[in-house]
Formats: sequence, structure tokens, C-alpha cells
Amino acid sequence: MDKLTKEQRHRCMASIRGKGTKPEITVRKFLFSRGFRYRLNHPRLPGRPDLVLRKYRSVIFVNGCFWHGHENCKYHVLPKSNAEFWQAKIERNHARDIEEQRKLAQMGWHCITVWECQLKPAVREKTLESLAFTLNSIFLKDHSVKRYALPKEEHAMAAEPYFSNE
Repeated sequence: MDKLTKEQRHRCMASIRGKGTKPEITVRKFLFSRGFRYRLNHPRLPGRPDLVLRKYRSVIFVNGCFWHGHENCKYHVLPKSNAEFWQAKIERNHARDIEEQRKLAQMGWHCITVWECQLKPAVREKTLESLAFTLNSIFLKDHSVKRYALPKEEHAMAAEPYFSNE
């Protein structure tokens, strides 16, 4: 049974934000301090990713474990009341996330998902360092100099060879 009244629960759930969350701000501060520049919630990209790094052709989604259905995570626990509603809602969110990432991949974007549980103090530094490493690896892979082997050229002649009949 819920400890709050229906109005209190409604007010509580309505106050949950989708932008500017603590996990998102943690990632933003880390990336900015490391020299990464980004845009927030780009409206023309599918799913309005939390962070868009155009130079790296990458998008970052900072997902809450409960809202996006992070499997095998202690923060993804379904409420006991109205369980069918929450199960359906989280499954829709998860399916929508997969579809948005598929569309972004087709457009040539690299999709990175950072989960809320990966930003807890015990593992935060490791997660953020691996994020920076991943972004740098993507940049190097996409911008490396490609060396092509030139095919052997046969000397083409502009005119017939000159033979003297003497």
C-alpha cells in the first residue's frame, strides 16, 4: 500500500525532471573539464539525446535505472502497487530507447548510454574515465589517416609512338 495520498503521489511523480538531472550534470561537468564540448538535447535528432558531441559524431544518453529498465540493477525495482502499469511503461521506454539508438546508428552517430548506477561514488571515476577513453577512441578511429595503395599505373600514351622508317 502506498504511504502517500493520490494527490501527494501525483505531485511527487510530476516533479521528476527529464533534463538537468544530477547524473547528467555529473557527466556534463566531467566532459567539460576534460575539454569535450557538447550540445544539450538536440531537437532534430531522434530521442533528443542528453549530450551531443558533433566533433566525435557521438551522442550520450544518461539513463535512470528505474525509468529505462536497467536489467540486473538494484535500482530497477518495480513498485508493488499498480505493477502492470509500471511494467508496461518501462517496457515501452526500453523499446523506444532501442528504436531511437537504431535510428541514430543509421544516421552515422555513435550511441553511448551511461546508467545512473554507474555514476554512484564507488564507480563514478572509472565510468567517467572509460567514457573519455571511448570518445577519444571514436575520434581517432573516425579521423585516422587512411592510406590507400595506389594501383600500378601503366604509362598511357598520348600519341602513337614515333618510328622512323629509315
